[in-house]
Amino acid sequence: MIDAVDIHVKGIVQGVGFRPFVYRMAKKYLINGWVLNATDGVHIHAEGESALVDEFIMELSDNAPAASKVEEIDIKEVPLEDFDSFEIRFSDDEDVAETTLVSPELATCDDCVAELFNPNDRRYRYPFINCTNCGPRFTIIDHLPYDRAATSMAAFPMCEKCAAEYADPLDRRFHAQPDACFECGPSVTWSVGADGPISLGKTREESDAIFAAAVEMLMAGKILAVKGLGGFHLVCDANNADAVAELRRRKRRDGKALAVMAQGMGDVRALCEASEEEEAVLAGSTRPIVLLRKRPGAAIGAGLADGLSELGVMLPYTPVQHLLMHDFAEAWYAANPAVDEAGDEPGRLVPLLVMTSGNVHDEPICIADKEARAKLADIADAFLGNNRPILTRFDDSVVRLIKVDEADEKPVYAIQFLRRARGYAPVPVSVAAEGVAPAEGVAPAEGIIFAAGPEQKNTFTLLRGTDGFVSQHIGDVENAETYDAWLATKDRFESLFEMTPTAVACDLHPEYLTSKWAHHQGLPVTEVQHHHAHIVSVMAEHGLTDAVCGIAFDGTGYGEDGAIWGGEVLLANRQAFERFANFAYVPMPGGTAAIKHPLRMAYGVLWAYDLLEHPAAAAALAPLGDEAEVCDTMIERGLNTPMTSSVGRLFDAASALLGICTEPSYEGEGAILLEAAMETAGADVAGAAAVEEAAGVAGEDELAAKERYAVIVEKNTATETSTAQDTSVLLLDAEPTFHALLDDLAAGVPASVISRRFHDAMVGAIVMSAELVRAMYDISTVALSGGVFMNRYLVEHALADLAAAGFTVAINRDLPPNDGCISLGQAVVASARLGE
Repeated sequence: MIDAVDIHVKGIVQGVGFRPFVYRMAKKYLINGWVLNATDGVHIHAEGESALVDEFIMELSDNAPAASKVEEIDIKEVPLEDFDSFEIRFSDDEDVAETTLVSPELATCDDCVAELFNPNDRRYRYPFINCTNCGPRFTIIDHLPYDRAATSMAAFPMCEKCAAEYADPLDRRFHAQPDACFECGPSVTWSVGADGPISLGKTREESDAIFAAAVEMLMAGKILAVKGLGGFHLVCDANNADAVAELRRRKRRDGKALAVMAQGMGDVRALCEASEEEEAVLAGSTRPIVLLRKRPGAAIGAGLADGLSELGVMLPYTPVQHLLMHDFAEAWYAANPAVDEAGDEPGRLVPLLVMTSGNVHDEPICIADKEARAKLADIADAFLGNNRPILTRFDDSVVRLIKVDEADEKPVYAIQFLRRARGYAPVPVSVAAEGVAPAEGVAPAEGIIFAAGPEQKNTFTLLRGTDGFVSQHIGDVENAETYDAWLATKDRFESLFEMTPTAVACDLHPEYLTSKWAHHQGLPVTEVQHHHAHIVSVMAEHGLTDAVCGIAFDGTGYGEDGAIWGGEVLLANRQAFERFANFAYVPMPGGTAAIKHPLRMAYGVLWAYDLLEHPAAAAALAPLGDEAEVCDTMIERGLNTPMTSSVGRLFDAASALLGICTEPSYEGEGAILLEAAMETAGADVAGAAAVEEAAGVAGEDELAAKERYAVIVEKNTATETSTAQDTSVLLLDAEPTFHALLDDLAAGVPASVISRRFHDAMVGAIVMSAELVRAMYDISTVALSGGVFMNRYLVEHALADLAAAGFTVAINRDLPPNDGCISLGQAVVASARLGE
């Protein structure tokens, strides 16, 4: 029997080889009809034997191209039209109610890399080689549907050979929109200095000469600005300490770690310990920067990630990077003949390139060649650009893998995002409530909600139904350049996905630029408290709707009482929250100055805990000098001294008291170095024994140490005007923790041991808080979020201890736990409230 069906496939099905895949499957199962790219997905008309049509449909779901993501397949029986063949039709220009999803950028595939270095291939060493399975996507799209004329490749008409590949459904480059070659495609450009003449690498010889010049400058210790998929990188020889130091000086990036690019996994293994799971992410189609543990004794150059236990590593993901890394490695080995290129022993020296964002301090990454030459003129010695425009700005994604469970005595890992951008955005995050019908009160609000996000580590979200389109990392919206980039990205998302907001959501903080913008749009505004947004982002990612114990630990968030929150235990659902517990307030003398100079924060903490007279306090605070009296006066008189419950600030104070970080050069450095002090001394997630053994300390009884460092609970004091949102039931008091820290400091206990005990105290506070919520409210689901949970030791131990205590634990999995998740939480809270 011959059947005829119309099939509508929704999801990431454009620019990923889906139509040629459908064409091949149609030929395999003797299906006649057609396939069409439209702005709401892929449409298929299929006619054939009933059993073969069923198998054809199963193939669409089960064996779709690796880069695609099939979200939904709708099937409808239709009248037979008696097609005698199967064809691929051009895109439908008709307006539709919904838009399709767009694939993120894909790293150069193995087939293209093989051709890139094959002297017999016509694309040998072509810097923009790609196929349907790899290459740029979102960064070159102007509008949907995804056809060449709607991309920045429109200016490059295909030559006869490329056009033939593009038109052949059986070719790997069928409808690969960026398909090109030396004869017809984009070319690399080169200039020495911002005002130097610009050379164009139109032919292979000209292109090779440009790469040779670039390598020569890298070998001479110079700094290059190199154009990538989503913007420029600043590049130098990572083994050249002088070049790295000069890059830091010019870019004004004093201490923050620099990411490096290695040629392949063999070189990565010489530097870092990488599990199979970590290697799979590092070498996969997204190619993010992956934070890996340094291998003991590894030859990692000075100035890259000094004092840290992890190194950010990535592999080449564009043809330009493959060529540059390959040619640089050849020159590097030639200049270092004593190094065994084929060796695989740990600790060997390997060629590496620093690859850091091409921007001026705190500004967005440069995407246009002219812009880069103007803004990076004082940083880069030369510019390796190209004449293919980048239409959307994208930084590299940064991830690490954390242990979340154990199965069959093997660790189970999950990706934790530190920055979600290239390779992952703009894939939407589903916020659908799992197993709950709309009639039960979780139906999303109608219309489109735009959530403006926070001030730092900003992303925004467009929420349509249960799909949250979270933008790539934009940065700190505190200056005009980043604010302009935020507006431009917002406009591109709204245009590309054909979404016009009908309501907006923003942070409760009245002074955030994004919040001010929200209140001037003439649309309904939902203000969402910062930490409630953190917890709801986790709930949304996991489809949770029932109340959870939400533990949000971070550096800064505007509270309902006007104080700075950051150590919160919330009873939360998608609509509302109550403040169950929080760390007791401590003063921040000088406000922002206490963040930039954490010894001020340490003074405020010791003042609040009445520990300024402790024998160890004077020596620890001595570098403050006369500022100590200033801090005391500010606190006593309440002058520019906000109160905070922030756990992030407690980490800063502990780090400063131990002398680990008293003058941070970037946000979070104190906490990062406090953790590193423990891990670089020989400790890891194994815990106490490793730390004390590495430090040469006779280990104190574990229970006794925990009792000394314990965070204790007190009943909070309410007033006549207190509400469940601004005043918690309980206070978490860290006075014993800091008292024990000072005792150990006075006793000469190594900082590595004190750091481990401090971390364990915070883990204990998390578990204790969850136990109290369960005892009082019978809630056994815990959601963890906030920048403090980017601490590997803290999150892995909290997950393990909570699971051992019988809790179900949810953490951010699609978004970072830092403020990069806030906009999704804002959007979901707004949707829940508007949908009530």
